Amino acid sequence: MKHIKKPSDNTITSTNVDAFSSINERPVDDISLEFFYKPHTITLLAVSIAAVIYTAFVRDESSMQDNIWAGICCVIFFFLIISVLTFPNGPFTRPHPAVWRIVFGMSVLYLLALLFLLFQSNSSVNEIMYWVDPNLRNFRIDMDKEYAVNCSDISVAKIWSHVDVFAWGHYLGWTFKAILFRHAGLLWAISIMWEITEIAFAHLLPNFLECWWDSLILDVLVCNGFGIWCGLKICKVLEMREYRWVSIRDISSTTGKIKRAILQFTPVQWTPVRWLDPTCTYMRFFALSQLVVFWQISELNTFFLKHIFEMPPSHPLVIARLLLVGVIVAPSVRQYYIYVTDPTCKRVGTQCWVYGAIMVTESMLCIKNGKELFGQAQVYNVIIWLVIQMLVSVCCVYGVVVYDKYLQPSKYNAEADTPTKED
Repeated sequence: MKHIKKPSDNTITSTNVDAFSSINERPVDDISLEFFYKPHTITLLAVSIAAVIYTAFVRDESSMQDNIWAGICCVIFFFLIISVLTFPNGPFTRPHPAVWRIVFGMSVLYLLALLFLLFQSNSSVNEIMYWVDPNLRNFRIDMDKEYAVNCSDISVAKIWSHVDVFAWGHYLGWTFKAILFRHAGLLWAISIMWEITEIAFAHLLPNFLECWWDSLILDVLVCNGFGIWCGLKICKVLEMREYRWVSIRDISSTTGKIKRAILQFTPVQWTPVRWLDPTCTYMRFFALSQLVVFWQISELNTFFLKHIFEMPPSHPLVIARLLLVGVIVAPSVRQYYIYVTDPTCKRVGTQCWVYGAIMVTESMLCIKNGKELFGQAQVYNVIIWLVIQMLVSVCCVYGVVVYDKYLQPSKYNAEADTPTKED
């Protein structure tokens, strides 16, 4: 198999720096404020040790639970400091590489916590959850609650009543996904496949049961569709924008300096993304089909985790996990894209590798602790779901290739032969 590299991919070629280095330890191209990019390791060590010494000797130690929490927080604090000092930047450098090193450190901590829980019994995991939040001991998933009731009774008022915080969450989530993937075909494939996934697992997760108008109109067309449209529009604006960065030291006005400081939280540049083209190989074709399936598994983990360990959707642990996965996914998708499309990239980025390990560990944790729940699984439904997942993902990816080949051939007519690599 061969990966085909097209010049319009705007990725790193063999004449430049190694592609893996560009996505795993990307350097800062333009340093405006040197103070924030100079090493301050001794200062950081002194301040952190002073803070720990002060806290350790001054705080009240009468509560054992508070002592354990303080010890855990101190370990996390020092681990994230080490992350800033040693971990790679990843593919992004805005607003500062240290931010993405901390994100990588948090992802490693989360993976280690999952691996620890994987080797505990179900009762031990529950006791740990109850220790973290004693209120979870009294919470139970309402299995008797009815979903998808009176679906034939349709009215504007009833549809509007379903536009709640979860609907806004759908919209914002798909806007974020559109900014990550930047490809309408893949986004619509994932959106439609998720509705099929909900149908396949509704016998295990009752909240997956929805009326047809809730699933098709509100979810797919309104929330997901509008989110995809808005996200792609944002990508188009950022792609068309002219990037001319001026050092903050060269700006005379106070307003200009403030504006430049705010712009530090925007991308350095916006590279157009093309996951597929008419001449892509089977390896890239398979990688994209695999991405669609993996995304479904990652989404399923969210619902199975909170169902098996019985946590309400608004619980801080659920929200914290969603936020953490959201920031982890951004560099992971970029690293996966470069690995799939760039022939000079020989291995996947470390953040993407860690996220893959997190996804698999979460799935194993759900299966191990949800034996009673998965014992009720309808094997026929799961097999049909897997077959449909494969067929739809492959058909969608193939459709994108055909679309680019026959409906947009002018984009590729002028492109020359490109280097390849052997797999």
